[in-house]
Amino acid sequence: MRTDRNGPMTSGTTGAGAMRNAMQDTMQGDPIDAAGGLPTFADVARAAERIAGAAHRTPVLTSRTADAMTGGRLFFKAENLQRAGAFKFRGAYNAISALPEAARARGVITYSSGNHAQAIALASRLLGAPATIIMPGDAPAAKIAATRGYGAEVVLYDRYSQDREALGREIAQARGLTLIPPFNHPDVIAGQGTLAQELIETVGPLDMLVACLGGGGQLAGCALAAAELSPGCRVIGVEPEAGNDGQRSFREGRIVTIPVPRTIADGAQSTALGDLTFAIIRAGVSDILTVTDAQLVETMRFFASRMKLVVEPTGCLAAAAVLHGLVDVTDKRVGVVISGGNVDLAAFARLTGESA
Repeated sequence: MRTDRNGPMTSGTTGAGAMRNAMQDTMQGDPIDAAGGLPTFADVARAAERIAGAAHRTPVLTSRTADAMTGGRLFFKAENLQRAGAFKFRGAYNAISALPEAARARGVITYSSGNHAQAIALASRLLGAPATIIMPGDAPAAKIAATRGYGAEVVLYDRYSQDREALGREIAQARGLTLIPPFNHPDVIAGQGTLAQELIETVGPLDMLVACLGGGGQLAGCALAAAELSPGCRVIGVEPEAGNDGQRSFREGRIVTIPVPRTIADGAQSTALGDLTFAIIRAGVSDILTVTDAQLVETMRFFASRMKLVVEPTGCLAAAAVLHGLVDVTDKRVGVVISGGNVDLAAFARLTGESA
């Protein structure tokens, strides 16, 4: 499965102090408009305390086959086994639990293609907060059903013609709800960073950490944790080739917005990074790579056949880059995030069965 590397890499962070300085430099030219300011590792540590006992401490898996294929020592953080089926539960639970009691009682609202939707729905139920979720009408049926199953109200929209953020703000204002976006929120970012904190606490320092990239919440949180707990660790993000807004933003030094990408990685169909996530990614990430839908499907097959795991296409982003040789991991200790496993079984069977 190895191919040539996908472009050059830039130098990564050398530690938390250097990362904080770089984020401050970014903020001077990019005002932060989202709720609150930039999170730090201290926020990740607080998030770990909040979610303890609610979120699963997911296992770290290894594969001799994957190690032999890549020449590295790979540690897969299996967030497909997280509550609600994805890493998103961490940020959702942290953000809602951090709200004042009165705000929780009024309820929360978000927009999401599926995993953040399910995470907010479940976390809201556990914390006694009514939840309204704006979801695209073409989201996987299993994700819509699961979101409703957790007790949330689902409002459907057309992702190609309607602005989900504007719709979210409109409903939030009309109903007095707290809007918790899927990635551009300090408590969401801090919550997602707990997965990298757990990974490093479990296996020790890493040479490299490869994470999935949609809107940037996971990648930003991982960068915060890695800079503090494993200084010198190179953090790399991976997004779909059809949706390379993150890669373009990283390399151009500004947030680039693209049309809704058409990719099987439905959890990474975001059109732009947030100002919070971009500031952290620009300061703490070494590079951003892209993978094709075909590489995602092949990686889904690998997980199913060799590691007996059901992983959704978006959840395969980081692993696809590593297993296809887009980053050289030879003789390196590498953390690889498996971000989720919420995939319709009929679609999973079709994708993994085609030309197998």
